Amino acid sequence: MRQGHDRIVLALHGELDLLAAPLLRSELESERAHAAEILVLDLDDVQFIDSAGLRVILAAHEHATEHRQRLALTPGSPQVQRLLSIAGVNGHLRTIASADAALV
Repeated sequence: MRQGHDRIVLALHGELDLLAAPLLRSELESERAHAAEILVLDLDDVQFIDSAGLRVILAAHEHATEHRQRLALTPGSPQVQRLLSIAGVNGHLRTIASADAALV
C-alpha cells in the first residue's frame, strides 16, 4: 500500500484468487483505506483473478459507493480485462491508465 496526496494505491501482484482474496479484503478494510478519498487497485501485475477475487473487488466498489469514496482500477492483464468483461462489470468499475492518473 502506498499513499499519495489524494489516494491510497494497493499494488497487487500475481493471482487474486481464493488464497489471496482475504489478504486484499483485509487491506481494504484497514482504517487508511477507509479514510482515503480515492482508492486505486493497481492490477497491472495481476495475471489471474478468480471469482473470490472478483467478489472482493465488487465489495470494495459497493463500499466506496456507499461511503462516497472513489474507487478505480488499472486495466491489468488481458485475462483480467476479459474476466471483468465476461462478468459484465467492466462498465461499472472505473478504469484508469495508471495508478497515478487523474480521476475525472
